[in-house]
Amino acid sequence: MELRAELLKSIWYAFTSLDVEKSGKVSKSQLKVLSHNLYTALNIPHDPVALEDHFRDDDDGPVSNQGYMPYLNKFILDKVVEGTFVKENVDEFCWTLSAKKNYRPKNGVDVLPDKDAFHLWCLFNFLSEDDYPLVLVPEEVEYLLKKICRAMSVELSCVDVEDFISQEAVQQSGITVWAFLDFVNTGRLTRGMEKDSVTMAIDKVYQEIAGNIIKQGYLWKKGHLRRNWNERWFSLQPSTLHYYVSEDRKECKGCIELGHNCCVEVLPEKEGKRCMFCVKTLTKTYEMSAPDTKQRQEWTTAIQTAIRLCVEWKKSLHKDLKLRRREQREERERRRTAKEEELQSLRLLQGERESKLAELELLQDAQKQAQTALLQEEQKRKQKHVELQRTLQEQLQQAEEARVSIQAEMALKEVETERQRRRIRELEVMQLRLEEALHQEMRARQDEEVYCLAQARLLVEEEEKMKALLALQEEQEQYILKTQREKQELRQEMVTKSQALEEAQHQLEKVRASRRRMDQDIAAAQRKLRHASTSVKHWNIQVNRLTHPNGPVGEISERRPSLGSSGVPVVSVPSLRDPGLRLYHQRNEREKEK
Repeated sequence: MELRAELLKSIWYAFTSLDVEKSGKVSKSQLKVLSHNLYTALNIPHDPVALEDHFRDDDDGPVSNQGYMPYLNKFILDKVVEGTFVKENVDEFCWTLSAKKNYRPKNGVDVLPDKDAFHLWCLFNFLSEDDYPLVLVPEEVEYLLKKICRAMSVELSCVDVEDFISQEAVQQSGITVWAFLDFVNTGRLTRGMEKDSVTMAIDKVYQEIAGNIIKQGYLWKKGHLRRNWNERWFSLQPSTLHYYVSEDRKECKGCIELGHNCCVEVLPEKEGKRCMFCVKTLTKTYEMSAPDTKQRQEWTTAIQTAIRLCVEWKKSLHKDLKLRRREQREERERRRTAKEEELQSLRLLQGERESKLAELELLQDAQKQAQTALLQEEQKRKQKHVELQRTLQEQLQQAEEARVSIQAEMALKEVETERQRRRIRELEVMQLRLEEALHQEMRARQDEEVYCLAQARLLVEEEEKMKALLALQEEQEQYILKTQREKQELRQEMVTKSQALEEAQHQLEKVRASRRRMDQDIAAAQRKLRHASTSVKHWNIQVNRLTHPNGPVGEISERRPSLGSSGVPVVSVPSLRDPGLRLYHQRNEREKEK
């Protein structure tokens, strides 16, 4: 899947370069050329008929990319076998096709060589996401530029990079590869640097990232047969450590397979070699020497990293680093979103607090107004009381003036005055009771609201308990139905077994009856046998008398005859020529037949 995604990135550039009108459609003739070159670059057998059959219904107009993707997946990408082709050739073909229409440097002085531009294009594709159109986020652009500047041993100009990244279009949608190449061609990063140094730095970063090389350089290696030391160019990848005769990597002298059974150890100085270390595998131990301690530390760390990647089934260090950077960006984005949500919630809380403060102020104003109204009412009551006292005093004065002339009326007036005083006191008491009743009514209303809320909560709880009770009742009814069904099945099974038992007993009775009949038959047969033996004995005596009137002759005696194999008595008869003996035998045969 990773190889397919990387190939699709390069093919996407080739396809979009053929889409001149930017409509998402390409003519069939151009797709034929593109497919033919992809067959050749990917080392796949050509299938010229497949494209015609796939787009048979669209012979007149252009073919859209939605229509080409199924063909690309089925007839090209599904047949790709990793290791049977050189991916750089595919990238170079797609770069050549897309650079002709999209890569147009503005000046000819500081223009990158075509090979360097191609390497930067490949690095851009490697670091870009799998979303189309392909763009690079600003963090990845800064990471790539830092790698190139570090390879050139210069510091990255943060001001120029910030000016380029801080553009609004870059922040919103990312950076395209052509904008990135235009920025590099401006020469802001390579001021005062020779072109050869820039080319070497780009090539080094390209081999490290796109070539999947963790580290490379010269080391001294000890031979296995001659045990002499030779200087070799080592190239470390996640699963292998190749060593060559020279830096051009034309003649490979060997390969060390790395895995979970390998380890790296630092060795002490011996045989005049310093900064030694070894790589141990299951079969061999490879001894090497670095130029200095720093290089030895870098090589041992790099080899341990390669072994870790091999154990974790990861094929590329920079893909792993890319995933980690993406996770860090996503984590920063999540934190930023969480912070914004927290600020928003704080703003909402502040707004709620302000609204509550406003409501509190309104309540305070209402309370002040109520107090003012109560004071006014108290003043009115006092005024009424004063007026009433003044009236009473006037009446008293009038009564005092009329006391001399009318004593009887004065007494009546005094009684009337006393009654009015009692009435005033009653009114004052009634007013106090009314105020107390008003306060009690207010407290009762507050208590009633509390009781209503508690009653609502109790109703909700009662409803939930009722639902739970109904659910339990339904489960109980289901269980009762299930128990009744099982009880009915058991009863039916008991009835079936009782019927089978009755049938077995009936058959047993039949067997017993037949056995009794057989016993009776056997007893009858035995009685017949005894009767027959007695008859034979009697007839033997008669025959003996008839044949030998003078007495017994031969071996005939009155002994009990012997039984044969069938249970019939066996009697030895001297001869059957006598007529009486023949008659006896004929009668015996007839009885047997009966």
